[in-house]
Amino acid sequence: MNTFQTKPHYEILDGLRGVAALMVLVFHVFDACQANILPHGYLAVDFFFVLSGFVIGYAYDDRWERGLTIGGFLRRRLIRLHPMVVAGALVGCLCFLAAGGLRWDGSAVPLGWTLLALLGTLFMIPALPGCPTEVRGFGEYFPLNGPYWSLFYEYIGNILYALLLRRLSSRWLALVAFVSGCFVVHAATGMGYLGVGWSAADGGWWQGLVRMLFPYCMGMLMARHFRSLRVRHAFWWCSLVVLAVGLLPVVGGEDAPWLNGLLDSAVVIVLFPCLVWLAASDVDTSERTRGLSRWLGDFSYPLYAVHYPFMSLLFFHLGFDGNLLPMQTVFDHWRLALLPLVFAPVLAWLLMKYYDKPLRRWLSARWGQ
Repeated sequence: MNTFQTKPHYEILDGLRGVAALMVLVFHVFDACQANILPHGYLAVDFFFVLSGFVIGYAYDDRWERGLTIGGFLRRRLIRLHPMVVAGALVGCLCFLAAGGLRWDGSAVPLGWTLLALLGTLFMIPALPGCPTEVRGFGEYFPLNGPYWSLFYEYIGNILYALLLRRLSSRWLALVAFVSGCFVVHAATGMGYLGVGWSAADGGWWQGLVRMLFPYCMGMLMARHFRSLRVRHAFWWCSLVVLAVGLLPVVGGEDAPWLNGLLDSAVVIVLFPCLVWLAASDVDTSERTRGLSRWLGDFSYPLYAVHYPFMSLLFFHLGFDGNLLPMQTVFDHWRLALLPLVFAPVLAWLLMKYYDKPLRRWLSARWGQ
């Protein structure tokens, strides 16, 4: 029997996670076609991390004194996250093979290395740049499904929470957030943007760590000290702001790229925590909006987990120039762009309905206590 009663969900936060997942999909498709209408869409990942920290702190902080164990917590997180990790890894492998099993330079990858890359993805073992299992030759942690780098750091965040972060006083947790926030600014201003952490190359391992750690700790702090501001229609206002962030132009140019890094830092350190606090303060949202938010929340993770493998098929059909980037635009080849824009959401919905939710219910009933 489950001795931990589930707290009421913040449906609006679920809905915003879905909005951010859709933004990631659009960002990746248009970015691949050099016609990106969401230049800062990569910041949706940082929004995910703030949400995760807030939700984890809210859902679990008071359970440890009632008997929750580290093993029990990690088991619950595995049940929540890993079914779609498995599905997305298999989809990634199939799409990579369907696209010819080619590296970015056009050379063929032996099937054995592709299967080893699949095994690494299934167990969330990152590939290092230049190793044979880094099959796309682009330096990614998870070449069969690039966005899994953020899930890798999500797992690290969960482990750190269970072993250390939950034990810290708010003062010490704030210090961790402050120090990691300083490193976020350093990484963003040094690179000219915050779209880092997906590779171990050029310090990416620590950039990804602090990119997760600051928003995660900030979310936990907000959960500990949350007091509702009692705002109305927060879902729609916050969704518009999240989308507006994606639409922000790149500033600074080649002469002062640090300005764009500073903009990214301000969004992650100031704006996103404020949005989460406002969304959690909603007191007057219609049942229709809450229902939409719940559905978007269920849909968001499957979409995030399976959308990027379709990019392998898109790249295969678009072709590459000497710099390994497609020269066509999404407007010239909109039928090809529909491949990830339509089929990825359809597959995500099918997996959500017939695989992820039923399997998690079964696993929770069997091993989730």
